[in-house]
Amino acid sequence: MVATETRLLTSRLRDHVDDSWTMERALATGGYESLRRAVTMEPDAIIEEVKTSGLRGRGGAGFGAGQKWSFLPKGVFPRYLCVNGDEGEPSTFKDHMLIEGDPHQLIEGAVITAYAIQAHHAFIYLRGEFALGADRINEALRDAYARNFVGRDVLGSGFDLEVVVHRGAGCYIAGDETGLMESLEGERAMPRIKPPFPAVQGLYAAPTIVNNVETLSAVPHIIRMGGESYAKLGVGRSTGTRIFSVSGHVAKPGNYEVELGMTFRDLIEGLAGGVRDGKEMKFFIPGGASAPWLMPEHLDAPLDMDYVQGELQSMLGSGAIMVFDETTDPVQIAWRLSKFFAHESCGKCTPCREGSSWIEKVLYRIANDLGRPEDLDLLLDFGNNIVPGLNAPFSQTTICALGPSTMSPVVGLVRWFRDEVERRIGASAAPASMNVSIPS
Repeated sequence: MVATETRLLTSRLRDHVDDSWTMERALATGGYESLRRAVTMEPDAIIEEVKTSGLRGRGGAGFGAGQKWSFLPKGVFPRYLCVNGDEGEPSTFKDHMLIEGDPHQLIEGAVITAYAIQAHHAFIYLRGEFALGADRINEALRDAYARNFVGRDVLGSGFDLEVVVHRGAGCYIAGDETGLMESLEGERAMPRIKPPFPAVQGLYAAPTIVNNVETLSAVPHIIRMGGESYAKLGVGRSTGTRIFSVSGHVAKPGNYEVELGMTFRDLIEGLAGGVRDGKEMKFFIPGGASAPWLMPEHLDAPLDMDYVQGELQSMLGSGAIMVFDETTDPVQIAWRLSKFFAHESCGKCTPCREGSSWIEKVLYRIANDLGRPEDLDLLLDFGNNIVPGLNAPFSQTTICALGPSTMSPVVGLVRWFRDEVERRIGASAAPASMNVSIPS
């Protein structure tokens, strides 16, 4: 059986490449019809429809969208909707594509969601580097206002909604929902301790829902299809489709929208063309830089959030799948990923601030053949202070998940390549007293 895509969120931008982002194309392909239907429904009925669909957050955590919406305290206003478009996970580029290629789908999903939760202000928070995306979504928003899809008395429903596009300033931690709210409030993006959770006390201390771009882009399709029909797509509790960003040593890197339940093999070897140049796969990362690594023997596992987390001790995370061939040095990959997380640590939590920096330094030493016999145990000791028991990334001593993310490449090295790393250290180990120059 040939692996195929299941295009819901990507149908418009795949079939109409030249003008998928325009209002004219959106209206010609059913855009805003779901909104017209939604404003005739009771808000609670929309929330129940999304619960029935089983839609789970596509930003990484995988929490039920409708369930999150229902956590808002009854009768407490004002309340806010925040669209998380601060996509900064390495090798993740699906939201970037949706923002540039189909901004009207996102706006429609955001308006339906705001109506469902009765929020009269919504904020679309974009990664600052998305220059073209910002231009297109601002243009789309102006067109949506002009046609009364946004603004006062939306489509004659009596519901008012103001939408603001806010561009970030290149900070990875703003992708955390509480860091995003801090940034919106004019503060440095740093995570907040939970509880209180954003649904109870979020932006400006008011109840707030934060949803990812892909999550909200799915909402119009759920209203169009109905929650039950949407839930028939996928597998188990992982319903619907997801967009996976496949990169690395594959013949056809790119974004692929597939029905959840497809195997990694069908996605990587089928749709993405397999490992390029006839080489063999060495390992792959299934859910962004923060996900623990997997091996070729896991290729027949399903793209199922619960299975990957429970059985494989990893996660689908942000939907970024990075593939590495047999020529790859896993220590170099681990060092480069740890360097990213150390650089992006906001410094609020001591285990992350100190631990991520030292993990990067030790991995640099090993990667440059200056490792010491005790370095692997030293890495594990650092990591145990961030992730007790090293059950990465599901337990932590830090406020947000960046600290545990730093440990994912270390766990990958120890779990799958320990013998290789030990041989390397043993062959060229630096004396314990040697002063090794490490870049800052």
